[in-house]
Amino acid sequence: MKLGVLVSLTDAKGLDKKFADLQKYGFDSCQICSWDPSAWTDENAAAVKEMSEKYGITVSAFWCGWEGPAMWNFYDGPLTLGLVPVEYRYARMKNLCDGADFAKKFGVTDVVTHMGFIPENPTDPAFAPLCAAIKSVAAHLERNGQYLLFETGQETPVTMLRCFETVGYNNLGVNLDTANLILYGKANPVDSLEVFGKYVRNIHAKDGLYPTNGRALGEETRLGDGKVDFVAFFKKLHELGYDSYVTIEREIEGDEQMADIIHARDYLRSIIADVYGK
Repeated sequence: MKLGVLVSLTDAKGLDKKFADLQKYGFDSCQICSWDPSAWTDENAAAVKEMSEKYGITVSAFWCGWEGPAMWNFYDGPLTLGLVPVEYRYARMKNLCDGADFAKKFGVTDVVTHMGFIPENPTDPAFAPLCAAIKSVAAHLERNGQYLLFETGQETPVTMLRCFETVGYNNLGVNLDTANLILYGKANPVDSLEVFGKYVRNIHAKDGLYPTNGRALGEETRLGDGKVDFVAFFKKLHELGYDSYVTIEREIEGDEQMADIIHARDYLRSIIADVYGK
C-alpha cells in the first residue's frame, strides 16, 4: 500500500519543495492535480518526471480539471460540473484528452476527473449522449495506454457502474473518494465496494458528514471525525485484493491542512498495518 497526497500543479517553480516535503513527511506517492490547461506544458511534464525520480515519489495519477464554471452544491452542480452540461461538454472533452496527453509525458497511466451528476435514470435523454462523450474520451486514453478514472461523488455507485457498462471500454476505473459518497449523500463507501470494487484503482482518503439540507454538501472533516468507517473500508479492500494507492485529501488551507494530513498519515498507517499485517 502506497500512501500519498494531492500535489497541485501551477508551474514548475514550486515542485521541488512540494516533492521534498513529500519525502520529508514519509510519503511515497502523490497525485498531480491541475485545473489549468495552460500549465500542461512540456516543461512542466519534464519537471514532474524529474522531481518524481529525484525524490523517489511515484506519481500515481493525474487529476485533470476542466474549464468553465464549477459549483459544488445540489442546485448549481448538475448545471456546471463535468461532462454533463451540454454547453461545456466538447471543450471539457478536449481538456481531458489534452490532460491525458500531458500525463503521458511523465509516464502516468491513470487520469482522474469528476464526470458530473450522471443521470440516475438510464432512460433520461441526457444519459446516452453523455456516455457517447465519455466513450470518445476513453478511446483517446486507450490509444495512449491510459485509464480514465471517475472520482466518486455526484452519482450513486450503481449509476457509475451502469455508465461503465454503457460506455463499454475496458480502461474505465474508479478513484474512490471515501468522503464524497457521504458528502453528496449518495452511498456508504464500504458498501459501494460491493458495487464497483473491482474497478477501484486509486483512493482519496477523506472523511466527512452527510448533508443536513437539500442544497449544500455535507461537511468535510479530519480523518476519524466523520462518518467513514476506515477499518471496515480497508478490510473490504483487503478482501478484494486491493494493495495499491491511498491518496490523502484535505480540502482546507493553511497550517491546519498539513497538521490534518500528518494526522491522516499516522491514522491510516495504523489501520493498514492492522488490516494488512504490514
